[in-house]
Amino acid sequence: MTMRAQVTKGIARTVQKALKRWTSGGTSFPGKLAKTLDPEILKTLAKDYRVVIITGTNGKTVTTGLTVNILRQRYAHVLTNDTGSNMEQGIISTFLQAESDKKEDKIAVLEVDEASVRHVTRYIQPEVILTTNLFRDQMDRFGEIYTTFDYILEGADQVPDTLLMMNGDAPIFSSRAYQHKVSYFGFRNEDKTKDLMAHYNTDGVLCPNCQHILHYHAITYSNLGDYFCPNCSFKRPELSYEVERVDELTTESASFTIEGHTYTIPVAGVYNIYNALAAYSLAKYFGLSQEEIQEGLGQAKRIFGRQEKLTLADKDVRINLIKNPVGFNQIVSLLALDSEDFSLVILLNDRSADGEDISWIWDGLFEDLVHISQLRAVTIGGLRRLDLFTRVKVAGYPKEAIHVVENYPETLEAIKNMPTQKVYVLATYTAMLGIRRELSDQGLVKERMKS
Repeated sequence: MTMRAQVTKGIARTVQKALKRWTSGGTSFPGKLAKTLDPEILKTLAKDYRVVIITGTNGKTVTTGLTVNILRQRYAHVLTNDTGSNMEQGIISTFLQAESDKKEDKIAVLEVDEASVRHVTRYIQPEVILTTNLFRDQMDRFGEIYTTFDYILEGADQVPDTLLMMNGDAPIFSSRAYQHKVSYFGFRNEDKTKDLMAHYNTDGVLCPNCQHILHYHAITYSNLGDYFCPNCSFKRPELSYEVERVDELTTESASFTIEGHTYTIPVAGVYNIYNALAAYSLAKYFGLSQEEIQEGLGQAKRIFGRQEKLTLADKDVRINLIKNPVGFNQIVSLLALDSEDFSLVILLNDRSADGEDISWIWDGLFEDLVHISQLRAVTIGGLRRLDLFTRVKVAGYPKEAIHVVENYPETLEAIKNMPTQKVYVLATYTAMLGIRRELSDQGLVKERMKS
């Protein structure tokens, strides 16, 4: 390590410790400071690590958490950015806080923002870049999904020896020729007799060869499934890792079978089975046994804002992040499974971390949501609550029954007064941080969710 790197590391770690002690923060600023003092500090900090990058639109955080939990069944030193700070400065901060300086096998499993992969791989040579999916998200920042994919591939092109591990059920990932080794994961389908088409409002269903609309032998959700082009030879690639069967879906968990072994995770939804399959694929790459994978998945815990459970007064509250129509629609599908009456809080912000373009709410299946028979009450809030009010009203919910709150204290009071014991909170990213901060300030949870 050069003298410059040593001094940079010392200063940045001192600032990081001070911020953690006095502000409960320190997830990105120390990295920004270190980058300013030594532009190549990330290369130095990551030098002794075997690195995995996990990126994609939805599921990065859960996939990262599940992967870390599995790998820790075998490896003593698995570093990760579990605060969710997933841009370059956050990655640097993650390495700054590493405690072990030993030369033994150390692994870093990093959640990386799609547009930041290219910045991280300038300094880090990852063994694997895993991409969960690509859906339309934060249009003001990313544009269409093909632009987002170009960002990821720009990062991958800087590390040609890296294995690309991708969701084979997403057509976009087999639309290019790669210089890398590639492996795919997805849902097994042996019935090739069906000829299905995705919902008319689905993105990413044009054949990259001939521009005809893709058809499917099976669809899991959105544009994911066993796709093929009826006009040319384009079709889903061979899968290296497959979910053979979905055994049970509830609002609490999901059970599924891979390679003859049944696994259960404490988060629900088909989308989380994809996340577990991605983590499984990485675990197999690292040589873990079925028993270690089973143990790791079985010990998994819910992550902040991803079906997080807490009690507020006598209410059973579940917090879910929403940020784009595909993710929102999957949560609607999940709520439809609930046999109990429930109330709903939806919080919509448009800060940069949320995505300033909120037009996605018009593509979300609010009509399906407000007509779920178990839904008993709706409260809305956030910076764009008036737009949200219009969307919920247009979806068919009586406008006089929509309760509007203006801030987070009012939101918590509304939850306490809900007519049902179970309450689902659907919130965009900064709204999720805000509600968590208010819960912490009122002493209802032990810590804030870090930004």
